[in-house]
Amino acid sequence: MAKQHFSRRDFIKTSAVGAAGLMVGCRQSSTSDSPYNAHGLPTMVLGKTGVRLPRLAIGCGSRWCSIESEEAALNMMTYALDHGLYYWDTAHQYGNKKLGFASEERLGKLLKTRRKEVFLATKVDAREPDEAKKMIEDSLRRLQTDHLDMLQIHSIRSMEEVEQLGQKGGVVDVVRQMKAEGVTRFIGFTGHTSAEAMKAMAQRYELDNMLIALNHHQQGKQAFEEQAVPAAKRLGLGVMVMKVIRPREQVKTLAVQDLLRYALSLSQVDGAVVGMDSLDVVKANIALLKDFQPMSTPEMEQMQAALAPFYQHPGLQWMQPGYRDGHLA
Repeated sequence: MAKQHFSRRDFIKTSAVGAAGLMVGCRQSSTSDSPYNAHGLPTMVLGKTGVRLPRLAIGCGSRWCSIESEEAALNMMTYALDHGLYYWDTAHQYGNKKLGFASEERLGKLLKTRRKEVFLATKVDAREPDEAKKMIEDSLRRLQTDHLDMLQIHSIRSMEEVEQLGQKGGVVDVVRQMKAEGVTRFIGFTGHTSAEAMKAMAQRYELDNMLIALNHHQQGKQAFEEQAVPAAKRLGLGVMVMKVIRPREQVKTLAVQDLLRYALSLSQVDGAVVGMDSLDVVKANIALLKDFQPMSTPEMEQMQAALAPFYQHPGLQWMQPGYRDGHLA
């Protein structure tokens, strides 16, 4: 069989057509038997998990950890939860070293009383199984809970890591064990470096979700949107995207709202994990979701043209060796 070539332009056209249909039926709150309440925000079903979630998740990494006032940070999360943003994404390594706290510790102060209302995701970045188990135990303690909704292997960087993680008794087996024991409902993986490795993780291991960087190419060589995302969707995985608004760091004229609309207009993308660092940002994102209209194909092609300088930028911080996602020194 001849190899199918799927260009970025083809991907955009397919996605834009599908996005209009995707939003039909999504403007509803959670079902009556669900502990979650979307308060009227558009929702989606996260792949084969069957769980209905808001199309934006709050990323509790570097942006949220930059909020110096713990009271302000927790008030922001309370407001978000009370207005439909109940998908919270953190990681064991997220935190602010200068201020001396971990993201999970902060969240735990709210979760101890509102755990049932939150779809809670965290990540483990250890590559040795014993270390991974200890890290997961530590995360549960800091989050003040005995279970997670999503546990993800953090930051897949290469095919070598894919091989290592999948060895008998390796970290893939560890997260599978956590799911079998009820420590987590679902398991997945994340990455922003290698499209090949992300595709392989989806195809080789029975996982539930992929969290992948959007719009991040190593000088145009990493086809995340055209290769890794479709591979995951064919297998029924949920697909969440991250670093959606990072292009503004190189292309100042891009609007945050347009970048979010672009991400949510891709039919094979279930939702986006977005770092939020103030109550005003939360309110703006809620307003965007309430009034969401998917981009047309011409709009998406215009966005691709505007993003060209970003794709070609050689010095993206999160693509460099040693980069620690979501952590402030």
